[in-house]
Amino acid sequence: MKAIRIHEHGGPEVLRYEEVPEPTPGTGEVLLRVHAISVNRTLDGEVRARAAGWRLDFPHILGPGPAGEVVAVGNGVADFHPGDRVVVKPLVPCGQCPQCQAGRGQLCIRPGVFGVDRPGGDAEYTTAAAASLLRIPDALSYADAAAMIIMFPTAWHLLATRGQLQRGETALIMGAAGALGTAGLQIAKHLGARTIAAAGADWKLDRLRELGADATVSYTSQKLSEEVLRLTNGLGADVVFENISSRELFPESMASLAVGGRLVTCGTHGGGVVEVDLRPFYRKHQSILGSAGAADDEYPLVYRLAAEGHFRPVIQHVLPLEQAAEAHRLVATRDLFGMVVLTVP
Repeated sequence: MKAIRIHEHGGPEVLRYEEVPEPTPGTGEVLLRVHAISVNRTLDGEVRARAAGWRLDFPHILGPGPAGEVVAVGNGVADFHPGDRVVVKPLVPCGQCPQCQAGRGQLCIRPGVFGVDRPGGDAEYTTAAAASLLRIPDALSYADAAAMIIMFPTAWHLLATRGQLQRGETALIMGAAGALGTAGLQIAKHLGARTIAAAGADWKLDRLRELGADATVSYTSQKLSEEVLRLTNGLGADVVFENISSRELFPESMASLAVGGRLVTCGTHGGGVVEVDLRPFYRKHQSILGSAGAADDEYPLVYRLAAEGHFRPVIQHVLPLEQAAEAHRLVATRDLFGMVVLTVP
């Protein structure tokens, strides 16, 4: 079969389209014929470039969250059969710790990541644990399912569960034109919030208004906190959806919070090391809440809502698997609105 592999860390040029042996499903696993897979800034781009805190065994196949068709099942698999349309959840919980046993796999004390700790989906075929599979509703395409699996459950968990965003509250969506940002914007709208979308280019702000943002802010030409306070009559945002974590913008995000406000965060492509002024933080009874992934029951909920038409992933580019290097280059630029998806004919 054909796959994209890396034999060393480096730029997009280290991605090789080459012939590799077809995998065989082990006990509790399925063999998946991959049809689509998204390309992500962190779990693809940063892992390819510098490992991003993980250790890879080379040669390695990247690709968290592939969507495709089950073609064979290993011993012990009873819930899935050849022909089933499924997508692989990228977080691989241990299944044994107390958090996993309670259905909170996102809090697993020994988690793995599909496409990082084990070979991923940048290939014609891949194997995955049956416990990591999610059925794709008929109303969603393989590309939709692959584009959603990382961003939408995470955004739902951050906004609805961690941030407790309520109808009528105001949500500031940072990095709103990105993959996680476009998911967060749509979910905040679905939850009944008034949304302020922040991005760094005017053309992105135009697209965000088309996507449903009630107001927009440019954090390159406006002072973010001042504009958010102006738009909220001096009150600030009840929830800030932060996924940049840059030294420059994180203090502005904090200064945009209302009394009792909650900042939810997942993402560090802005650097990850930030400063927080604790005096207004505790005087205003504010919270900073982090999370990666989602609870087990949130994945099917989000996919059902998407199938019902409440939101959909924004996909800007669809490329064939052999153009993975170009997909990685696109994801790393600032000219992207939404997602890049690779398809496997």
